[in-house]
Amino acid sequence: MDTTIQQLKYMIAVAEKGSITEAAKDLFISQPSLSGAIKEVENEAKITIFNRCRTGVALTTEGMEFLGYARQVVQQMELLESRYIDKRPEKQRFCISTQHYTFAANAFVELVKQFGQERYEFILNETQTYQIIMDVRNRFSDLGVLYISKANENVLLKVFEEYGLNFYELFAVIPHVFLRKGHPLAEHKKIRLEDLKPYPRLNFVQGAYESSNFAEELFSNEIAEKNIKISDRAAIVNFMIGLDGYTISSGIFPNYLHGDSIISVPLKEDETMRIGYILNKDRKLSRLGEIYVEALKRYQDN
Repeated sequence: MDTTIQQLKYMIAVAEKGSITEAAKDLFISQPSLSGAIKEVENEAKITIFNRCRTGVALTTEGMEFLGYARQVVQQMELLESRYIDKRPEKQRFCISTQHYTFAANAFVELVKQFGQERYEFILNETQTYQIIMDVRNRFSDLGVLYISKANENVLLKVFEEYGLNFYELFAVIPHVFLRKGHPLAEHKKIRLEDLKPYPRLNFVQGAYESSNFAEELFSNEIAEKNIKISDRAAIVNFMIGLDGYTISSGIFPNYLHGDSIISVPLKEDETMRIGYILNKDRKLSRLGEIYVEALKRYQDN
């Protein structure tokens, strides 16, 4: 292929922006020039990398795989330039994609504080479950943090196998209900699903993969008369406090973040969350990955 490193950088920028127009602005080139560069690469690779739509562009399945390799090429070239041309220390890059876990973000902060050198690019991508899988599959992320349970393991393990991924368990926890300290159910030793029926259920949006198999919350297939879907971790706390909403998760939630305003109560149901990370089968954890995983494990008993 005659595709250049610059063209690969263009493709990555378009994928991250989801818009040729916005990417062209960031790259300081004209939209027609960028569109032409994309078309050249697609023609040479004999695949369609982007689907055009009213709201911008979206990667095709083949495009996701292509961009995974493109990122590797660009990253390796940047390392080469740093070491042998610029004579500067190597630029560290470490990226994880994760479900919306506070402990995953806290562990990431610990990593950056301790191991961030003079030059680095650390990426924490809190996103939807299927996107985590695709990020790792396409090598955008070094690893992905999520959970499997009795309810979703058959589907997720099949997807992992199809995409060449391994799941490594970090720890297993019983599910907990998160709610505000003054919630009517706050004094319960344990909470049953039927106790929760009068209150708004808070779930994270999963986009096109809105099913219990990809949900971040256990028992999301249970019928709820009041259901609020959100995409932001901070917003879910506001709804807990303001609307007596609840969500079901791991029970790991450091008190110092919200004082005593949010509590967790064990859920009295037969289920377990096995929290872990996914990794490409042909990859091992990098040194930074090992350190990050060890930081995650320390939150098990919080």
